[in-house]
Amino acid sequence: MKMKTKLVLSSLFLLVFLGGCAEKDRLEDGSKLIDKDTFVFAASGEFKPFSYVENDMTLTGFDVEVGRAVAKELGLEPVAKRIKFKGIVEGVKTGRADAAVASHTINPQRSKHVAFSTPYYYSGPQIFVRPDSKIKTVDDLKGKEVAVAKGSTYASTAEKYTGNIKMYDSDITALKALSGGRHDAVITDFVTGKTAAKEGFKIEGRQLIERSEQAIVLPQDNPQLLKRVNEALENLRQDGTLSKISKEYFGQDITTKPE
Repeated sequence: MKMKTKLVLSSLFLLVFLGGCAEKDRLEDGSKLIDKDTFVFAASGEFKPFSYVENDMTLTGFDVEVGRAVAKELGLEPVAKRIKFKGIVEGVKTGRADAAVASHTINPQRSKHVAFSTPYYYSGPQIFVRPDSKIKTVDDLKGKEVAVAKGSTYASTAEKYTGNIKMYDSDITALKALSGGRHDAVITDFVTGKTAAKEGFKIEGRQLIERSEQAIVLPQDNPQLLKRVNEALENLRQDGTLSKISKEYFGQDITTKPE
């Protein structure tokens, strides 16, 4: 009986493994897609206004609209796939999505595992605190409890200034906890924090720590798709589409590289 159970479990594992490693459709130009007619891109749905879920359970937001615009430029049907932020890079690596349009910051650690497009917007981590906080700069974070999102680059940023870090599933839940009286600060994207403050969170932005570049994530073994995505982004930049989407969600253009 034990041998039979082991055989069944082994067979199930093999089916799951093979399913996760299914062969992609190869296009004439050499690029590979899950389906030759669609562009399946991952987004978290946890990161308003970049990516969030509407009442009808559809994904929307700045990232999602950029993903749809890229798909259209590629001549493909857009398919937005919701994956928790902390699992998106692995999801792209293992073929659950063709790409991720999910506000990933370009950094050396991620570049070991995935490829990055040219940046589609520019941002940077900022300190957010409650209005009565005395914290103003990174020098004030020593020993303080700082909350960040799991899987984000802000955890490594926070580690430079304090050893007391709390993790949340998303930036918004971290900011909500801060607004509600927990933790001393949150480090997150300045646009995300600014938007949360406008929506009534009891928080204020303090020091903008640094500038960063956000890009589309793609598998390393799909250079032709990377080339096509970069060409699509450049066309969308030149014809004003990226700027238009940005202004719709933020009231400003965050897609142009700062001087």
